[in-house]
Amino acid sequence: MATNKVQTGIRFEPELLYKITYVAKDNKRSLNAQLEYLAQACVREFEAENGAIPVDEDALYRK
Repeated sequence: MATNKVQTGIRFEPELLYKITYVAKDNKRSLNAQLEYLAQACVREFEAENGAIPVDEDALYRK
């Protein structure tokens, strides 16, 4: 399956990973979907308080 999403590696303390996986299952999400949801919520909150974050479209796809 093709996707335009960027793959990252994130390190967690084992207890935090266990707990966030628990929350994801309770929300009927995969761990990845839960982390993406939390990241989006974080950005929405930041932008609500500080204004929109400008995005350099060219920099997104520059290699």
